[in-house]
Amino acid sequence: MKLITLAAACAAVFTLASAPAFAAEPVIAKLQTPVAQKVKFIAGGAMFVCEGDACIAQATTSATLGAATCKTIAGKVGPIAAFGGYKSFDDARLSDCNSVAVARTTSPQLAKQ
Repeated sequence: MKLITLAAACAAVFTLASAPAFAAEPVIAKLQTPVAQKVKFIAGGAMFVCEGDACIAQATTSATLGAATCKTIAGKVGPIAAFGGYKSFDDARLSDCNSVAVARTTSPQLAKQ
């Protein structure tokens, strides 16, 4: 019985240790048009900080690198040129993501959302 318990404990530790490190990798959205001022918002369970032509989330979750997150970013700050972390979106996924992009304005209202 002790051997089975030990084997199960070892398997659990091995599984946790070999889990993908995607949660530790930042997720970056490169914007087609830079933001005029710093913008912060939550998308995909992570805080994105947008400055210049990039929105970056440092403390990510497994949901942060999803299509819904990409669409949220595009809806808030405009079309995205590239989106990724440990993997990147291809052109088809970027096109789908940008389908919700808002028309960009230089209004300060964007940062207040």
